[in-house]
Amino acid sequence: MSEPQGRETPEPEGTTQRLPVLEKTQAGPGRSEASATHGPPAAPDGEGGRAGRFWSARRIAAAIVALLLLALAGLFLYDIVSVRADRPGMGWRRELARQLAERPLDDTWVLVGAGIAAALGLWLLLLAATPGLRHVLPMRRTHADVRAGLDRDAAATALRDRAVEVAGVQSARVKVRRRRADVRALAHFRELDEVRTDLDAVLADAIRGLGLSRPPSLSVRVRRPGRKG
Repeated sequence: MSEPQGRETPEPEGTTQRLPVLEKTQAGPGRSEASATHGPPAAPDGEGGRAGRFWSARRIAAAIVALLLLALAGLFLYDIVSVRADRPGMGWRRELARQLAERPLDDTWVLVGAGIAAALGLWLLLLAATPGLRHVLPMRRTHADVRAGLDRDAAATALRDRAVEVAGVQSARVKVRRRRADVRALAHFRELDEVRTDLDAVLADAIRGLGLSRPPSLSVRVRRPGRKG
């Protein structure tokens, strides 16, 4: 015989179940300002893993380098064809060959040209080795073949809208970086510590709601508006 469905299995006696613990961090009392910094909020269980940063296509840099190489290759090719056709070569190429043959390696202009070429090469290597798109924050991947990103300004706007909904907050400025979200709020009534505590709870929930792969740590600072005049 089969047991009826939907009946909960009683736990054996003598076992205990661990309950969730809610930690509350409170900054020291302050008359004009209250601030605190917290680590990144924990990601919800059961959601997709982390995703790496988006790689930039570097279209502008690639287009500039391609045009310069194309123009230089075209000049040299035209000069080679002219020489093969028993015509005199270009004057700039003859002058360049003479200067390279006569100038020593420790000449100032030779060192300047070598420094510029080395700087351009390092810049191109840096562009090739770094992903770029720093303003796009990668989001958690819930599907293996789908990637999503959130612009930093959009994330800052969402957090600012949630911050001004807190009672006592007159205005707020939010700046979202890769690893930290800085919140600066003005409170025109209520105690600063109470406003900051509410902001911590509201903004931590808002950061979890953004669905970022690496949620930034939260830094909240609350102060009174300055006197006018």
